[in-house]
Amino acid sequence: MATIALPRPVPRYRSSSPIPTLTHSINLDGINTSAACPIPIPNKHLPVCPPGPAPSDKPDTPPASPPTKHLKLQPQSLLYPPTNYKKVTHNSSAVYLIDAAGVAAAVNHISQQPLPEAGQVFPWLHGLHPANHVQQAFFVARRKALRKTPECYRGVTIVKADGNLSCSRLKSAVTTDEFMQTAMAEFKDIDPREGFSVRNFQIQSAKTAMLSDIIVYGEDADEVLRVGSDIAKAQRSRRQGLKALGHEVPVYHTFVCTSHFEEFEEHHPEIVVLDTRGELTGNVLDFFHQERVEMATMTKASEIARNVWLGPTDDLSMSGPSPDDEPFDLFIECSDLGRANVPALKNIVRELDSGAETSQYVEFPSSGSIMPPSWPLTEADDIVESCKWIYNLANGIRPSEDEGEITDIEGDSPMSSPIETRTSRPRKILIYCTDGYTESSMLALAYYMYAHGVTVSEAWLQMHIDKRRNFFAYPSDVALLNSIAPSILSNSPALAHTAPQDVTQRIHDEPAWLALMDGSLPSRILDYMYLGNLGHANNPDLLRAMGIGQLLSVGETAAWTAADIAAWGDENVCVVQGVQDNGVDPLTNEFDRCLAFISMSPYPPSTPSTKLTPPPFRPRPPQWHINPSPLPRRRLAQRHNLHRRSNARAVPLLPTRILLRARAPPQRHHPAASALQLRAAEVGGDDAGEARGAGEEGVGMGRDCERDCGDE
Repeated sequence: MATIALPRPVPRYRSSSPIPTLTHSINLDGINTSAACPIPIPNKHLPVCPPGPAPSDKPDTPPASPPTKHLKLQPQSLLYPPTNYKKVTHNSSAVYLIDAAGVAAAVNHISQQPLPEAGQVFPWLHGLHPANHVQQAFFVARRKALRKTPECYRGVTIVKADGNLSCSRLKSAVTTDEFMQTAMAEFKDIDPREGFSVRNFQIQSAKTAMLSDIIVYGEDADEVLRVGSDIAKAQRSRRQGLKALGHEVPVYHTFVCTSHFEEFEEHHPEIVVLDTRGELTGNVLDFFHQERVEMATMTKASEIARNVWLGPTDDLSMSGPSPDDEPFDLFIECSDLGRANVPALKNIVRELDSGAETSQYVEFPSSGSIMPPSWPLTEADDIVESCKWIYNLANGIRPSEDEGEITDIEGDSPMSSPIETRTSRPRKILIYCTDGYTESSMLALAYYMYAHGVTVSEAWLQMHIDKRRNFFAYPSDVALLNSIAPSILSNSPALAHTAPQDVTQRIHDEPAWLALMDGSLPSRILDYMYLGNLGHANNPDLLRAMGIGQLLSVGETAAWTAADIAAWGDENVCVVQGVQDNGVDPLTNEFDRCLAFISMSPYPPSTPSTKLTPPPFRPRPPQWHINPSPLPRRRLAQRHNLHRRSNARAVPLLPTRILLRARAPPQRHHPAASALQLRAAEVGGDDAGEARGAGEEGVGMGRDCERDCGDE
């Protein structure tokens, strides 16, 4: 695809008076000849000129207006000038007194002010240290001028004097450690001295504090006044230092709050993040907490087959267990150190059948840990055998006497006893890993194929769309499952009455998009929107199978053939060119066009092409209560930093789905549930963050950096 035009219908224009028909046509051949006649201009468009000669001391035309991009936005703040606040002096530094109402008004006012143009504050906000020649060379060469301290922005920084942000925290409050050298009462020299980065998020609080009036609050009035005077001293010192270099900067002030925190809770709860007990009020969005909540919600345990659940290691700080939850009988933890242990599963069957009340645990290899062509035949067979024993436990099936032979840890077989029955109580099983969608994906997909009798491609689509399950898999998982698919399906109880040649034919008829898939799917961001990478965009058949009907590509163009473009439709593709993930190119100018494209609905609701398969041939007993129960604390996984793998995505809610693809660093995979009839757009990721395996939705190639496409 080179240039894609997106036609838009021209709205009908209605006028109270008829529009006259033009009777003259323009002849391009005689446009430059003396016989050419000018087109008459209606008099109402001519300016009215007073009689008499034109004044000689004034220009005939007014001067041109300066370009908008050069106009400086005049910052507005209720704190400047500080004429409405009482000024006090402490330790030779002037500060101003403000109450809770004044703080709330200043915060609410600044949040409603327009942001300055990106070119007026960047690359200064990126951090341009004089000694960092790499950073300087990149940005200065592009801007052709050295960046000075911006004067177009005047913010408000809120500081808690005691530095304890675990309670009594106001909106956007920070500590002095983020921007002050408290020992010397000076601002930190926060710009990185070496290296190159356009994502120096860690310095943004310190950078914006230098462009802000600062409010200090706390319960200890003396400490608040002391911290406020130190900040005022730092502001004065920085201003004098820049003035000595010939740089005039605005004067910023420090304010100390005289109100107790209870007054904020009672009269201004809209800016209170944590109350005095350290509990979230819910009045202010806390992004760190919200990220954990979204990830926990997105990956919470759900049933993928009868009595078999897939979920994360429960973080008990997120939500407590429900007294109505039915406990799991077997926990299968997937990790890099796990190994398939069929004898252990057989022993667990014996223990559960003997009346054991405690939950049992077993380990299993994680996704991506079995690399081709290194997997031995025995390990592949163990995967199929593990699926078989999990199925037996979940469905209450007792193996026959020869199948049920139990071995001890050394492989010895005890004396067998006659088995009187081939049925037992169905057991509830949880397949889990730390984040609930990465390490456990290979086993979950293999078991889904076994339990439902579906092929590899059907397992991927049905798990994601029908079961609304978010997961991430690696290219090695695709290769492994393709290689053992004949063994899985030939042993599947769901295909017990299917002819072997029919099973072979189903495997042979796998769609072409499977060979192009790296294991990852685009990530659901919303019910109608996915986030993907260039690899997803270059697999249009996969997108169609997922019900995605539109593509929004940022920074790069998918390598489609003319037939692909014709089948997809030019009106369903929007390409944003000239925007790279370099910290310089702005995307804001493209927002309106992108949003207009996303809001389009040219096609009726699309239905993903998952294949329906018949239910297992064994009758189902009454359903159990299916609420997931938390893991015992002793089995909590070692890694609790869920946000480490965050990179959420989402899916359908409109008539057709949209896949968004942008140029951004690949990351972990975090899909969010999706519906069947929606539209999705695509935005890919950039090329940063390579890791082991192929990058999933926007992830480069790597286990920790890649589990997401763009971000998923």
